[in-house]
Amino acid sequence: MPPLRPILKKTGGLGFCVLYLFLITSLIFPAVCTNIESLHKDSGSPWTTTFFVPLTTFLLYNFADLCGRQITAWVQVPGPKSKVLPGLVLLRSCLVPLFVFCNYQPRVRLATVVFRSDVYPVLFTCLLGLSNGYLSTLALVYGPKIVPRELAEATGVVMSFYMSIGLVLGSACSALLVHLI
Repeated sequence: MPPLRPILKKTGGLGFCVLYLFLITSLIFPAVCTNIESLHKDSGSPWTTTFFVPLTTFLLYNFADLCGRQITAWVQVPGPKSKVLPGLVLLRSCLVPLFVFCNYQPRVRLATVVFRSDVYPVLFTCLLGLSNGYLSTLALVYGPKIVPRELAEATGVVMSFYMSIGLVLGSACSALLVHLI
């Protein structure tokens, strides 16, 4: 049985990054993303009625996430001890209001649509997926690298636990966010 305390002590910062990354991602995707409609839905075009949500939400997000994960094979910046990584992770909080002020429907409490173009949800979804793939892969890969070799496997399990907590918290909070819009 590996000692848990040294693993938690060494990986606390990266664990926070993983937890917060997946909290923000599951807060927005898919609960908020799937309810953003095209501003031209009344035109009757198949793009704005049938294909807008599946393409802009699911296909685009997953492709951007995959690209972000692949980029880490070539570029691994910032490093595991950098203060920039948590900063970038926290900066993703800005994505929540950006998605909320797109054409989210139905709007009950918040009537304002700031981003009046179908390009914005596409850009925001790409940014969400790319940043999720890149930053989460970095944090998950760095975890086992900053502990002694004999604790690396257990650290991988701890990092996946941080990810699970982030997903659960984000999913729970997404129900509240959808209710508040």
